[in-house]
Amino acid sequence: MRISRRWTIIFSVLLLAVLLVVGYILSRPKGVVITEASIDPPVMTPNADGDADVITVSYRVRRASTVSIYFLDETGRRYDFRTDQFRSRGEYSVLFSGVVDGYVRDGETFKGEIINRLMPDGEYEWVIEATDKVTGKVDRQTGTLIIRDADTELPDLWEFSISPEVFTPNQDGLSDLLWVHVYVPKEATLHAYLIDQAGQQYMMPESEEDRPPGEAGRHVFRYDGGLDYGHNPPPDGDYTVLVEAMDAVGQTVRAEGEVRIEMSGMPLAEIIGQPLGDTVYFSHETILVGDTLTFELTIENYGDSPIRTTGPESGYVYKQSELYASTGFYEESGAWRVGIGCDTCLTDYPWRWALGTEDSLTAFEIDGKPRYYLMPGERAVISGGIVMENAVIARNPQQFWAGLIHEDVEITAANQRVDAHWIEIVELAEDALFPQYSD
Repeated sequence: MRISRRWTIIFSVLLLAVLLVVGYILSRPKGVVITEASIDPPVMTPNADGDADVITVSYRVRRASTVSIYFLDETGRRYDFRTDQFRSRGEYSVLFSGVVDGYVRDGETFKGEIINRLMPDGEYEWVIEATDKVTGKVDRQTGTLIIRDADTELPDLWEFSISPEVFTPNQDGLSDLLWVHVYVPKEATLHAYLIDQAGQQYMMPESEEDRPPGEAGRHVFRYDGGLDYGHNPPPDGDYTVLVEAMDAVGQTVRAEGEVRIEMSGMPLAEIIGQPLGDTVYFSHETILVGDTLTFELTIENYGDSPIRTTGPESGYVYKQSELYASTGFYEESGAWRVGIGCDTCLTDYPWRWALGTEDSLTAFEIDGKPRYYLMPGERAVISGGIVMENAVIARNPQQFWAGLIHEDVEITAANQRVDAHWIEIVELAEDALFPQYSD
């Protein structure tokens, strides 16, 4: 007997449907998602005394799922420890110290942002909840946890201040240090970071002065951009300053603020060697008392930061007995100046000059005053003079040399005692002035 084409199609469709139903029934997940959940021990005293400070949370999931672990107090308030974390099939355990995601109860105020906080003393229902990734089926295991003698005082940041608002890490002596002051009421580990807009972190070291790290009280972080260690400072831009305080039980509080970096860079400059002639040109090899010894040299800023300078300007003429401070331009931390030294000088580089003139330098208004800079990639020709007032016969001739001084920072070996010249200072004899009266 022939079966029509129509009945063949109907039979095939029914067979496929039956197979799909059977396949689903055979392959569908069976039973609960989470099994064998427990905590041990059921009583804890989280106060960092080394006794019952932590418990072990254990559980087993039968299928791929997301797992949450939380606690409910007697009022039904929820405290989250783990939230929707993926777990494949298997057994898991984690240590729990009583610290959960940060929370603030009604009527409480804190100066810092609470990231992690200890649950207070009380009786809690613990809940381990698993959600099947395929079916969405949710299973829970519960039990009781008791917390006693918890050290719930927070390492709040009672004080948090940043200075200055604009930080210029370039060793020019102006706003070179970023200061962060914090005050924490209990013992805590403190960390401070400078964070750029891409999320890169620069660790700020704590200044170990009157109070060692970890003690309760005021703490200071002082950051120079890493220049003192030979590192390039963070580039110009807007940054977040983040401070985190963590106590012995793991409670964490943080505070953050903003700072802007400008004129950042490694300051690098040198006296340029010349392919022809002297690196430092001196006007005389032999000079009479009363005459002026002049010099000329070239400076280049080959770094990526402006370098600040101060007077007197290029071209200034000193008396031999005059020091740079007598010109009204005292030593300034971070300023760069050209200096001339000699064998009989009583101080290092007693005669100093700016890296140019006000007209040739770039001026910035800082703290209400104009400050003068040689910009990156620029060169400056510096000249000046010294009127020779006396000769030291025992040290005649003597050497004169140049240096490039980064005041209160360093004189690099490459810029120290550059191109020394032997120069003789002589007094004019009376018979040379009046030969008709000589014997």
